[in-house]
Amino acid sequence: MTSPIPQPINRSSNVLGKPPRMAQRRQAQISTIGARAFLLQAPGDFDLPAQRRIWALAHALRQWDDLGEVVPGMTNLLAIFKTTPEDPDVVTTRLRDAWERAESIDIKGKTIEISVHYGGEHAIDLAALCDRSGLTDREAVRLHHEGTYTVFALGSAPGFGYLHGLDPRIHMPRKTVPSLKMVKGCVTIGGMQTGVAVLTGPNGWNSIGFADLQMFDPTAAVPAIMAPGDTVRFLPERIEL
Repeated sequence: MTSPIPQPINRSSNVLGKPPRMAQRRQAQISTIGARAFLLQAPGDFDLPAQRRIWALAHALRQWDDLGEVVPGMTNLLAIFKTTPEDPDVVTTRLRDAWERAESIDIKGKTIEISVHYGGEHAIDLAALCDRSGLTDREAVRLHHEGTYTVFALGSAPGFGYLHGLDPRIHMPRKTVPSLKMVKGCVTIGGMQTGVAVLTGPNGWNSIGFADLQMFDPTAAVPAIMAPGDTVRFLPERIEL
């Protein structure tokens, strides 16, 4: 979710000295989830500028006394109120106004390096990725590990980081039929995102390798390795193609 995309200006209206019409900004979409939760989705592209505004909005909303929880997602944000609002339209207006006022902020996170065994027994979807992209397996692996990724949000499973920055040439749709038992640690691609599976179980993303690093430890002081704003690099420890 993102920065609004300016619309073209009709400059013909300026022939007689009239000022050009102001471009209209695209509005965020807001929908309800149950009686107390409201989901705001940023307009425009799925990119870092949009995510930075979501981070700014989350910071602002955490000052609202009537909110119980604020959950920033992938260019979206879930606002959960402590009690059911009397007038949902008023809440929608408040959220939209807050979005319009939100300034882009950058979270200065840490850098995480993840060693990966590309190919091998866990790269069950690498061949399909190559078939779709027209790349060789070595080219696809290179594009993946040469990328620099930003953690947009955590979700789906405890400690799972949604990583932005994947080269468009290796974007890969999620599977229509998920793998029933993808192993924890599989390095995966889902659409325009990449990540590391934190649990063994059903998974619709496409696995191209494996990482030994434990992404989530419930006994640790900070259970999740990743946090929004972190930078992630994948290091090719071994390539087996």
